[in-house]
Amino acid sequence: MGIKGNYSLWNIWVASTLLKILLFPTYHSTDFDVHRNWLSITSLLPMKDWYLENTNQWTLDYPPFFAYFEWFISRFIPNSVANDGCLDLVTKGNYGIKTIYFQRSTVIITEILLFLSLQWFINTSTTIREKKRNFVISASIVLSPGLFIIDHIHFQYNGFLFGILILSIVNAKLGNHLACGFWFAVLLCFKHIFLYIAPAYFIYLLSAYCMNPLPKNLNSFKNIINIINWLNLIKLGLTVLSVFFIAFAPFAYYGVLPQLFNRLFPFSRGLTHAYWAPNIWSLYSFVDRLLIQISKKLPILYKIFNKSPENLSNLNDSLTRGIVGDVKFSFLPQIQPNHTFLLTLFYQIMSLIPLFIQPKFERFIGSISLCAFSSFLFGWHVHEKAIMLIIIPLTFVICQDRRLLPPFQLLTSAGYVSLFPLLYGSAEWMFKSLITFVWFIVFQTSFSEVVHFQRKLTTRVIVLDRLNLIYMLLFAPICIIIQMLDIESRNFQILKKLEFFRLMTYSVYCAIGIISSWSSISWLYFLDDPIWTEKNDDEELRSKKTTNTTIMMLDNDEKIKTK
Repeated sequence: MGIKGNYSLWNIWVASTLLKILLFPTYHSTDFDVHRNWLSITSLLPMKDWYLENTNQWTLDYPPFFAYFEWFISRFIPNSVANDGCLDLVTKGNYGIKTIYFQRSTVIITEILLFLSLQWFINTSTTIREKKRNFVISASIVLSPGLFIIDHIHFQYNGFLFGILILSIVNAKLGNHLACGFWFAVLLCFKHIFLYIAPAYFIYLLSAYCMNPLPKNLNSFKNIINIINWLNLIKLGLTVLSVFFIAFAPFAYYGVLPQLFNRLFPFSRGLTHAYWAPNIWSLYSFVDRLLIQISKKLPILYKIFNKSPENLSNLNDSLTRGIVGDVKFSFLPQIQPNHTFLLTLFYQIMSLIPLFIQPKFERFIGSISLCAFSSFLFGWHVHEKAIMLIIIPLTFVICQDRRLLPPFQLLTSAGYVSLFPLLYGSAEWMFKSLITFVWFIVFQTSFSEVVHFQRKLTTRVIVLDRLNLIYMLLFAPICIIIQMLDIESRNFQILKKLEFFRLMTYSVYCAIGIISSWSSISWLYFLDDPIWTEKNDDEELRSKKTTNTTIMMLDNDEKIKTK
């Protein structure tokens, strides 16, 4: 018998789709022309030229499955849209409203996969309480302000891609390890940014699927060899390699793999983007900028840091040059790609060790989130949009314990507000502010209702909760002041010089919240095992039901034998 209660995402899909259609005429970023150009490349050129074409500056730099995806979409472009400039292979796109409406429609249609995968997640529930909890989690994801801002205004296809990720996560929850690995391999062939979390997948599948329980003694070579479940390892390896073969084999045949990988991994970009992603390096860059200003009043800093004012004058603008080039710091030591790689690798390995020892689903999700955290906080040339790679997976476990809620609140408030600079127009300011505020109130309240409460709230937790609340409340005046400065900058020339100051304020303040969230979640991940390993109420209830059923069957057997 099914579980009573209507926990369908259908109504949410209908309502949110109507809202997304209303957003069709709003601002769209250069990412829109990026995808328009990819449509023209995959539609007009043979496959061997897809990763060689450079008429437009927005060259194809996503993995092959996304190129196939763009080609597939181009098959459905009506003549009226094609004549509107949608498929023009030109230096700069010149398109009209028909192209805009068509491409925005493809985002909504492909996002159906996100709804379907989350509905499947809800349907895997075995108790009414679990189903309610999973419904709240799913609704919070499909109504995420981040997806509205990035996909349906700024323009990208993250909803579709996260749908594939969630297919993989749900299969992991159900113990379908081959399917879990398959869908994640498919995802990597769509967008390589998901390499951020690949270590967690590798360790989880290795430990949970490809290893046997340790024997009591490892004295013999045979026992050591038998630690690995070779059949499962071969099946998983063939599954993953088959996906990559389908994706990359045609380009290997045409001999363009070097050009393809050069597009996927351009290492000429600087440490930070024009708008600093809210991570460790934004604070590092801020301190360097601060030292520049202080040195104007306290020249002794030049002696302390052994710097020359003449040499520093050429470096002052390097932190915000834009997309390409090396960032040079004025006072602080220079950061190289190998520094960021080692920091990222260190913190990722730290999160992988508990997962290897205890390959539980909750531990797996925690490790995914911490791997994404590490890449976001310490990575090279990180984009602010990568914050979604932390928020979406972490949502699946925040209801495990009440202590996970405060750091998640910090993460979502700082993470979603950090996306605000993507929409810099006054027309979109009210929408992004309102949807973020409403989402936060509705879902943080809902999470509090369905979360597993810990046995005792310590004084430390209560104090941290108050500090979190103060931090989050300060977002309101900060956002309002920044918007007022933006509006008044049209009337006062001096305020135009503060454009970078406004971006820096967002970046630095949001970085404080995200780093604090990472610290709290790391503390719980490493020092509070029960959150990630103990059975929750639903699992205990299922276990009791199974036990009771077994006892009843044994009793019946005894009665039959007695007769």
